[in-house]
Amino acid sequence: MFERHLFKDRHDRVFKDRHDQETGVKAPPPAESRGGCRPGTVGMILLILIAALWSRQVPAQPSSPHLYFNARTPPGLIGSTRIHGGGPVENYFQPVEIRGPAGLHVSLAENGVFSDPRPVPLTTGLLIGRVYRLRLTEIPLVNQEGMELFPTVEVVDRTYPPPGREAQFPIIAEITIDDLRLALEGKFVTRVIYVEDPTQAVPAPTTVPEQPWFDVPPNQDPLATADVLGRPVAIIRLGGRLPMPEEQADPAFLFGCPPCVIHPARVKFLPRPPRTESASLPHAHPDVAGGVR
Repeated sequence: MFERHLFKDRHDRVFKDRHDQETGVKAPPPAESRGGCRPGTVGMILLILIAALWSRQVPAQPSSPHLYFNARTPPGLIGSTRIHGGGPVENYFQPVEIRGPAGLHVSLAENGVFSDPRPVPLTTGLLIGRVYRLRLTEIPLVNQEGMELFPTVEVVDRTYPPPGREAQFPIIAEITIDDLRLALEGKFVTRVIYVEDPTQAVPAPTTVPEQPWFDVPPNQDPLATADVLGRPVAIIRLGGRLPMPEEQADPAFLFGCPPCVIHPARVKFLPRPPRTESASLPHAHPDVAGGVR
């Protein structure tokens, strides 16, 4: 989780060590002392030595795709860079399930205006690389009746579920009650959602219904932390200033109002209640008409 800061230290240290090695190289002895080697051989040896040192001084390319970005990068830049990286991501509507505390309602910007509020959880398909403005209402906090928040969701990568079952494996974008409280207090909350690296994930089922999360210190970048732990797929930005009523339909505020797909609510099948003796059907008499056989 310190990859972004350690890379600079490692970069400087490697160059320092290699500089010491280069300055410690001795000049080759004269040709006479080496058994009469021809000058062309000496030049070839020097050329190979210089080429080897030069190739060692070229720094390795960074493995993190977001090394030149951070969580404060303007919305849309990280996702659009992923689009230009290639792969089956362009024009793909990534299913995203928006979760929150009970009672919270969310509205999506559709056709230049916010839609009717829908209760959470809400599953919608969002384009990768685009930024979506949401409106949160019915915030379940004391003394916050009538307050609204306008977070953004930026999908920066996609998941790869089995074909035809994309809606069953959405990205979980959960907004907790603490996020809402901090945003209403004037704080700016950034939540980076990532897919775990299977080589680093703990092989244990999740025992809590909420999405696991943790805070990073102020001197650390949550995007860089997510890069180390897995593959970032979405960024939620919550807080900042509240728009004026006339600004809520501004295309710039809505980031162009990109299209989205609303998925039907998933039905949760409850287990069948156990059958008791009193709930069993009575035995029918064979002589009674309409009896059950």
